Amino acid sequence: MAAGRDLTLELAGEVPAPREAVWKALIEPDELARWWGPNGFTTPSIELDLRVGGGYRFAMQPPEGEVFHLSGAFTEVEPPARLAYTFIWDPANPDDQETLATLSLEEAGDSTRLALVQGPFATEERLALHRDGWTESLEKLASLFT
Repeated sequence: MAAGRDLTLELAGEVPAPREAVWKALIEPDELARWWGPNGFTTPSIELDLRVGGGYRFAMQPPEGEVFHLSGAFTEVEPPARLAYTFIWDPANPDDQETLATLSLEEAGDSTRLALVQGPFATEERLALHRDGWTESLEKLASLFT
């Protein structure tokens, strides 16, 4: 995490699957719906226009609560190595600002090293919320392959 107002989230881990399979899980709506979101959340709809400049919109449903959305635009689409997109909640929390999320995939034998960088966030609280959500989501992604 950087100092000052440049609050950036960085996470890394290993997924026990080949890079092409992990890439597929990042870009195909049926696969995304299996792992996206913190524990207990569902993703009832996913719209993707997977190209640089194309957009996306996800509906997320917490275990108890109303459906809400997130959306953005793809800034990098480099199969099967790199995916980057802007990220904003809809409606946005007053402490939210648009961030850039970048996922990088690197071959590691029979597994894939996945790195996430997202930011900058406006507050430590919003960064922590995303850290928790991404941590649980990426654990769910890895569990798809075990």
